[in-house]
Amino acid sequence: MRTFLVIIDESDEARAALRYAARRAVAVGGAVHLLAFVAQQSVSAFGGVQATIEQEARDRAEMLAHGVAGNLLAESGVMPTISVKIGNGPKIVTEFLEGHKEVAALVLGAAKGSAPGPLVSHFATVAGSLPCPLYIVPEGYDEKNSDHEA
Repeated sequence: MRTFLVIIDESDEARAALRYAARRAVAVGGAVHLLAFVAQQSVSAFGGVQATIEQEARDRAEMLAHGVAGNLLAESGVMPTISVKIGNGPKIVTEFLEGHKEVAALVLGAAKGSAPGPLVSHFATVAGSLPCPLYIVPEGYDEKNSDHEA
């Protein structure tokens, strides 16, 4: 089954990427995998504090991903798979892609303005070495309202 990997956060560009991936998944009978990540904390002097901060961030990321998953199911009928990882974003995504051969495309949302975002900047640079295509969806893109067929 073709799976579209979407990196999810609270941004408008992530929502645009999710809408795009959901429509693609419905069109090809595929699936959507949501990946949320939490930056690893660098408060090493107080291990208990670091663990608490990371757990709270993980809980928030999981709540966000589950909320997005519910909305996606209601809008498109697609129930996504959810993963939440702790660490460096590009490294997490790269490792995820290496370990999940079912991923047919990495779908990222680009922020408006001159800086599209750190993940888009990173993966656009290494797109030729990725194990799957990279789709970059502009923030606010709505395929339903576009004047072309994709």
